[in-house]
Amino acid sequence: MSRAGATSPLHALALRAGLQPHWTDAWDQPREVGDAALRRVLEGLGLPCGSPGQCAASHAWLAADDAAHALPPLLTAERGLPVAVPWPHTVPQRAYRVTLEDGAIIAGTAVRGAGADAALMQLPAIDVCGYHRLDLGNAHATLAVAPRRCYGVADALRHAGRGKEGEGARTPPWGLAVQLYSLRRGAACGMGDLTALAEGCASAARAGADAMAINPLHAPFAALPERYSPYAPSSRLFLNPLYADPATVFGQAAVDAAIAGLGAADTLQALDARGEIDWIALAPLRYAIVRWLWQRRESLLPRAALDDYAAFRARGGTALHAHACYEAIQARRLGDSANGNNQHAAPDWRCWPVTLRSPADAAVAAFAQAHADDVAFHAFLQWLADDGLARAQRAARDAGMAIGIIRDLAVGADPGGSQAWTRQAETLAGFHAGAPPDLYNPLGQDWGVAVFSPRGLRRHGYAAFLEMLRANLCHAGGLRIDHVLGLARMWLVPAGAPASDGAYLRYPLQDLLRLVALESWRHRAIVIGENLGTVPPELNEALSARGVLGIDVLWFQREARAQDEARDEATEDAADLADQEAGAAAFLPPQDWPADAVATTTTHDLPTVAGWWAGQDLAWRDRLRLLAPGETLAQAQDGRARERGALWQALCEAGLCSGAVPAPERAPLDAVLAWLGTARTAMRLLPVEDLLGLAEQPNLPGTTSGHPNWQRRLDTEVRAWFGTPALRARADAWRGIRPGARHPPTQP
Repeated sequence: MSRAGATSPLHALALRAGLQPHWTDAWDQPREVGDAALRRVLEGLGLPCGSPGQCAASHAWLAADDAAHALPPLLTAERGLPVAVPWPHTVPQRAYRVTLEDGAIIAGTAVRGAGADAALMQLPAIDVCGYHRLDLGNAHATLAVAPRRCYGVADALRHAGRGKEGEGARTPPWGLAVQLYSLRRGAACGMGDLTALAEGCASAARAGADAMAINPLHAPFAALPERYSPYAPSSRLFLNPLYADPATVFGQAAVDAAIAGLGAADTLQALDARGEIDWIALAPLRYAIVRWLWQRRESLLPRAALDDYAAFRARGGTALHAHACYEAIQARRLGDSANGNNQHAAPDWRCWPVTLRSPADAAVAAFAQAHADDVAFHAFLQWLADDGLARAQRAARDAGMAIGIIRDLAVGADPGGSQAWTRQAETLAGFHAGAPPDLYNPLGQDWGVAVFSPRGLRRHGYAAFLEMLRANLCHAGGLRIDHVLGLARMWLVPAGAPASDGAYLRYPLQDLLRLVALESWRHRAIVIGENLGTVPPELNEALSARGVLGIDVLWFQREARAQDEARDEATEDAADLADQEAGAAAFLPPQDWPADAVATTTTHDLPTVAGWWAGQDLAWRDRLRLLAPGETLAQAQDGRARERGALWQALCEAGLCSGAVPAPERAPLDAVLAWLGTARTAMRLLPVEDLLGLAEQPNLPGTTSGHPNWQRRLDTEVRAWFGTPALRARADAWRGIRPGARHPPTQP
């Protein structure tokens, strides 16, 4: 900004491009993106800005491009509200016709708005939700009319037969949160699979649970087993075949024959006995077992299964075919490299020969024809995984869960992966998603994943967003959207730049939320938005208005209370804790947590209750040199001791505990769960690690080695999660049931 307050050409261009030169940081301080960083982002977006003249030319190009595409292929609207249609022409009115999905026609005259709305044509409200065809003059578009809010928990309960008459007597519904790969079911699998998920859902349903939240099931790189993070997938459109249990369609005898035929029984048993998954050894073995079965499918599978696979492949269309081609091409090129035939083969499609850099290339079609069996195999893997997920959701519902499986949608995908290859026009090239510096990451974060281009989405009718949304709502009763802030703005980090040199890019929040709401109802699935971290208050308000549930995490539900106030409010048993908690913000009573959210103790990125109480996460951070600059382990432990005191005092004030603060190795887990059992949020999700009292967390952010991220397995089998009185009592405490109280009904 100049001294006179005028916007500089650089900032004017940035604003026109959807960037935010100014923003508020985690310390609630105003921040400004430096000119050098702003230029780097703009240049990455293809907008020259090295001089005022270049800025003006790029600004004019954006304006002309927007005018040329004023009416996008898809518009969103809200049921019961007038429809605003961009219309750059000067005519005061224009005849329109809306053809509803059911074939009914609504016709009339659209009228140009006035003042600030002069570039819009106004249509009367459409009261039917759906994807309709709009004809306005000679222009055509899809009109997506959305309900005002998403499908909710109360809707799920009603659809499960639990009407309003029983709601007052029931505690809020609850569920478990699990890392699917960590599960055990008594068979030598080496990792948790979709059969374990089905059995886990049945076990939890018998204990009264209505939901099972899981980690992302997105497709990884089959040829690169070392890339196993569920949050950096190759594609968010397809599933991870490693979770498929081939015995569900081939039978266990056939799977045993495959294992024996490969001479892999001892290896598989040894891998299954480990406490941490060896992905690099396990993944090729699991793929080899399915490949052995695939090669004998005609004799092993009944005709009905083969027909179902063929129908699945036909329904998958070009998207499934392209993903299968990608997997086959990558595997073939890496295999040739390993055999010395191609020393420069790269797994990243951006480094493939130019003739293979688009799924529409003739060379890709030729490859698919020449390697038809490989392509068909990768499509078959997707069918197996899809079939397994459908079985798991049916098992959850059949066992009485009102919601069932809650899937997880990662914020982005690997820029060299299948989804970016197939959706190049809608993907931002040259950037990674991340986060600016905050309280926990003073240098900012670069997550290494690519995200959609807001201009690309609008230009192509949000097709890439919709196909991804529908893929992840399939066979699910809910969807968690990771980093839901990304629906409103995304911190873009130019590839190769430090994370602090990024900038926020705006996204069409209302359009995206309307599409989420519409698809939520079509799939009868609740929606949860991961709104942790630096989130503007207006975003939470927008999410709440649309029925997107937030996440209330124990460690972040705090309030600022003066020491004398804390002393005045302390119970007699806990009065001696006031000095111990000096400097530690008091924990907010769960009854006061935001109601339009899901309550939980922790997340996969945060310590478990036992781990937090013991300072296990601090020990890991010290070991891996991840403590804050200048902070020592002793200082971190002192701070944690004060926080333990604050939590203990809250438990004492609630009448759940008394006496001195327990030692670090004696976490008051049952009391914590009973305390959170008083939350009146829409739902509660209990991480299975806290049900079992484990100290280790699944992932330690900021690490790619040193900590066994996404590798830990549970010792307790899914059928034994509630197999002891102590575990059943812990689940009851989480549900809000006190010892001796009558259990509310868990089935309709």
